[in-house]
Amino acid sequence: MTRPTQIPHRHSDVLFDELLVIMARDGDKRAFERLYARWQSRLLRAALRYTGNAEAAGDLAQECWLGVWKGLSRLRDPANFRSFLFGILHRRGADHVRAVIRLRERTGDLPDGPEPSEPARQSDHSAIMDAFATLAPEQRLAAHLHFVEGLTLAEIADVQSIPAGTAKSRLFHARRKLKAALSDATPRKSIPSKEIINDRNTR
Repeated sequence: MTRPTQIPHRHSDVLFDELLVIMARDGDKRAFERLYARWQSRLLRAALRYTGNAEAAGDLAQECWLGVWKGLSRLRDPANFRSFLFGILHRRGADHVRAVIRLRERTGDLPDGPEPSEPARQSDHSAIMDAFATLAPEQRLAAHLHFVEGLTLAEIADVQSIPAGTAKSRLFHARRKLKAALSDATPRKSIPSKEIINDRNTR
């Protein structure tokens, strides 16, 4: 007897996002609002990781949604919405970083490196935030996408428009720097779990 064809399991959240994307591309504003409601907290969290500043992160997130609204019609596969969204964040975030660097160069306020953390701040959350602050923006975003959002190496390469080898290198250096920073701040010796890295205060 012939066995029935196995249909690959697809998470209901992904299917719902696909439906919302299709409806939003057809001009359904309520569907776009639902996408915003479902993804804003995660986008804002990633933007904060990229900028290190809450106000700048809010502005960056809003710029990203404007980019989503304008570019959604060019998204060929609705199933790739997550990569599409974070790809916009990467491009807009890179523009933000370049603008900050230019401003600091003009004003002479370009620090040599990240500020040291306060000795008293030894909680897991503050240690994670301090550790992420030591990373270059590109490594910081790659680490966030991998450890927090769960993107694969191929997806991160697509988001950041880089070869898979470069994405792998960024994650390798990010992991090494995070491990070193956390080892200095806490007794932990390994990269923390996704649940600890996630900044729940932005939800």
